[in-house]
Amino acid sequence: MQYIQRQFPEITDSFFLFGPRGTGKSTLIRNRYQDAIWVDLLKPETLRRFLARPERLEHLIAGEPEKKTIVIDEIQKAPELLSVVHSLIEEKKNLQFILTGSSARKLKRASINLLGGRALKRTLHPFIAAELGNQFSLSRALHEGTLPLIYTAANPADSLRAYIDLYLHEEIYTEGLVRNIENFSRFLEVISFSHGGLLNTTNISRECEVKRKTVENYIDILDDLLLAYRIPVFTRRAQRELSSHPKFYLFDSGVYTALRPQGPLDQVEEMNGAGLEGLVAQHLLAWIDYSNQNDSLSFWRTRSGVEVDFVIYGSKHFYAIEVKNSSYVDSQDLKSLEAFLVDYPMAKAFLLYRGNEKLKIKNVHCIPCEEFLKKLISGKEISE
Repeated sequence: MQYIQRQFPEITDSFFLFGPRGTGKSTLIRNRYQDAIWVDLLKPETLRRFLARPERLEHLIAGEPEKKTIVIDEIQKAPELLSVVHSLIEEKKNLQFILTGSSARKLKRASINLLGGRALKRTLHPFIAAELGNQFSLSRALHEGTLPLIYTAANPADSLRAYIDLYLHEEIYTEGLVRNIENFSRFLEVISFSHGGLLNTTNISRECEVKRKTVENYIDILDDLLLAYRIPVFTRRAQRELSSHPKFYLFDSGVYTALRPQGPLDQVEEMNGAGLEGLVAQHLLAWIDYSNQNDSLSFWRTRSGVEVDFVIYGSKHFYAIEVKNSSYVDSQDLKSLEAFLVDYPMAKAFLLYRGNEKLKIKNVHCIPCEEFLKKLISGKEISE
């Protein structure tokens, strides 16, 4: 499969590039910085050499003075190298460091401050629809996700299962992040039911039969590995009593589908609804990150249960977005957006659904979800 151009912006400063395994960090950097000095810490021999002598990085750079870009792949494997990088940046040798990683957890544990703000921090997300273009299929994205490692595989279903087994289970255990792999595996299944819903650690703890503190630690691990995220309640100038719990999402709709247990008591519509909402969430997060603006992603939920799935708020943008896994628009579907517009009439409201027609009903733009996602391009406005 040919290289797929990413919406990730061009960056000339030094930067950290974080993202879960399989999002294509190395592929992106190798494509854009073909003449860079490359340090691959996934190679055991390379890792051993740099762990033993971090100053070897200075010698490597001095040996090729014409090269001004240095890539260190999976920097969390050897956080000691950051001291050397920091020193070289301070010497102002016009070097650009690109430090990729699938986890900030080890860097945090080592009390590393990510170079004291001397390097930008960026995230690479799974493919978004605008990157895939005509290759994008909403149905396929819901079931297999858009993780590049999976999307470009010959057998995506098998690759997704291997990803779950080898990365989400074995590697997390091997890295010493969890002590009991059985408890963690059960936790992953249980928390999949929270995808797109309010996060209640007490309920998850009860279902997992582990302590609440353990559940909170497991959730922190998913956060640090960028395998999940939480979005807060939008509270700016609130005129009503609002919920206090954040909403939880796994980072990829395919990973959610693979983790979510399925049986006779599970409703397909409910699963697909959560999957669709999560797919929209991962697109909106990518759009915000790649556009490099000060927008934030949140949701709105009153104490009485009136909810708008997503609110994007920033100096230039104010959007309210509701997602419905249905092929038509019902008047009841608009109620939450209408309530939000009463409190925030300056917002622009969108209803995304599985139909084919573009509609405008009571100041709400109703747009086919697939069309909306394909037009979501970094640096450009969200339009109807």
